Amino acid sequence: MHDVTDTSRSISVTGSGSAEATPDLLTLSIGVECRRDNVGAAYRDAGRVSSAITGVLRDHRVDGRDISTSGLNVRAEVNWQEGRGQAISGYLASSMLSVRIRELAASSDIIAAAVAAGGNDVRLNGLELGFADPAAVTARAREAAWADALATASHFAALAGTRLGRVLSLTQQSGAPAPIPVAKMQRAVAAESLNVEAGESSVNATVGVVWELLD
Repeated sequence: MHDVTDTSRSISVTGSGSAEATPDLLTLSIGVECRRDNVGAAYRDAGRVSSAITGVLRDHRVDGRDISTSGLNVRAEVNWQEGRGQAISGYLASSMLSVRIRELAASSDIIAAAVAAGGNDVRLNGLELGFADPAAVTARAREAAWADALATASHFAALAGTRLGRVLSLTQQSGAPAPIPVAKMQRAVAAESLNVEAGESSVNATVGVVWELLD
């Protein structure tokens, strides 16, 4: 739907457009949770598991710049016991890895290898599909929006018996490609059977243009 306002010397048109592309970047969030009887063991094992996962990712040609680690946290787990009140039942050490996978065809194998390296201490907290170069997709959406606005303005100018002149003003709103969430899993079970289908994502853009009208 177009918002068109015609004055004696100008015409204002809003055009919209979209561009579709196949995502080429998978962002994987891997959690590590180690519950142990003492704080030293929890801290040590969480570091060991994180290192094992990182090593496997590098073995599968995931670049170091695509792997980032959040801080390692350790906390006591407290339970209420009748007659004793609060009592420490163990310690939980946790950390988070954010991994960008650029070879989507290999993503299933990479995820399975990471899960195998971490075992029962691994949590898959989420997967998102996106674009390595989102600017290129956004630019195509802008071009489609411009073509839509120009076609509409030209049509109305012809109907009014005038011609388009200079562009007097231009405003644009581009929707940056939003990440596409993939199935979220808290546990790492059945990761070997996980298949990642890229599909397609659509990016939208809107442009408002005011043209001078020539007699």
